[in-house]
Amino acid sequence: MADKFVLCRDKVLLVVDVQNDFCPGGALPVQGGDEIIPVVNRLARIFSHVILTQDWHPRGHLSFASSHAGKKLYDSVTMPYGAQILWPDHCVPGTPGADFHPGLKTSRAELVLRKGFNRDIDSYSAFFENDHQTPTGLGGYLQERKLSRLFLAGLAADFCVLYSALDARKSGFEVYVIEDAVRGIDVDGSLAEAWRLMDEAGVIRVREAELTRE
Repeated sequence: MADKFVLCRDKVLLVVDVQNDFCPGGALPVQGGDEIIPVVNRLARIFSHVILTQDWHPRGHLSFASSHAGKKLYDSVTMPYGAQILWPDHCVPGTPGADFHPGLKTSRAELVLRKGFNRDIDSYSAFFENDHQTPTGLGGYLQERKLSRLFLAGLAADFCVLYSALDARKSGFEVYVIEDAVRGIDVDGSLAEAWRLMDEAGVIRVREAELTRE
């Protein structure tokens, strides 16, 4: 008999930001980011619901270091919604970096959600912009569809995956992160801190083998 996770009818594979700019050779590469793609592709075949997200930043986005005179990459500035790390320009619509990695198979996706398109506020989470108040609409979509169990994969584990997982828990979803289907940036220990925060929030860690074993 297949594993209990695979049998669950209300399960969703949420694939976060597997885009060229977050993979080796991109503007904001996550080390080993492309290594998760075969895992994600295999998992997509066993989930009845697959949702993809894309970072989607207009030129001049205020999360870009280039938008702040005198600031350099990875400085932190205070925005109306709180602290903001300043990133390289990335995932700008119309550029190759914003596209999904060509190795990612997207045909089973029922929804593609774009986030971070508001120039004045970043949006790490798939559920809320970084003010933690403005919804993206994903929570309402899942609730309307009565989809309550989320399995997260993608990039980066310590930013967009982390914030998506925490917001999903706050919204009442049962949340799993697939450890071998994520990679992190790890800025000043951010990856270890991300796992600590997810553990505290009740996010459950699983691996591909647990979801596919017979």
